[in-house]
Amino acid sequence: MPQWQCMCKPHSRCCIIGPSMLASDLANMCGEAKSVLAAGADELHLDVMDGHLVPNITFGSPVIASLRKSVPEAFLDCHMMVSKPSQWVGDIAKAGGSRYTFHLEAIDTDEVNVAGVCRLIREHDMKVGVALKPGTGVEAVAPFISLVDMVLVMTVEPGFGGQSFMPNMMPKVLSLRTDCPDLDIQVDGGLGPKTIDEAAAAGANFIVAGSAVFKPGVDPSEPIGTMRRSVMRLGQGKADA
Repeated sequence: MPQWQCMCKPHSRCCIIGPSMLASDLANMCGEAKSVLAAGADELHLDVMDGHLVPNITFGSPVIASLRKSVPEAFLDCHMMVSKPSQWVGDIAKAGGSRYTFHLEAIDTDEVNVAGVCRLIREHDMKVGVALKPGTGVEAVAPFISLVDMVLVMTVEPGFGGQSFMPNMMPKVLSLRTDCPDLDIQVDGGLGPKTIDEAAAAGANFIVAGSAVFKPGVDPSEPIGTMRRSVMRLGQGKADA
């Protein structure tokens, strides 16, 4: 089946749009956050990179804590592209993180196993997410579905923003949606109005978008609305969306 023809059965999972703050004007992150929330964003996606798991360094708990003070009611989705994910759970929780998404590939660097990391995250009152790099098969996460709230399927190689969407990741999304119809499935990388239909049709309901939302001269409500309608139409089967 051609990659762009991955089509799930209609699901009932809520559509969540999370602008990636790494693509914002970082000198005005708080202002940018308020802008996209006012434009209809459901949560804010924060890419935390340590220079070990991925070849880049971004920001950590001090920046998250500052953002939390500026947008106290916002849901902060923390995508932890870090080695030893258990090491940072406490810091991110204290900073105000709402969801802690760790990479399955990082567990080999940790003394704590997947179940232990999930338990630790819950003990710190955060939602649990687990992420898969493009090279990791969907079967790797199957034993842990019951432990998490969300699975993130990366649609670019993690580490840098502005990459092109990888449509060959859509069979992973479709497989998860088919096997786990009540699972929240996030996609991250290269998403925007031009690529959302493929992801929505495959069954993704949590959408992370960076440069498509933080584009100079573009009202962020436009791409946010386009992506939401796509998930409603192609994922939830609402023909009038």
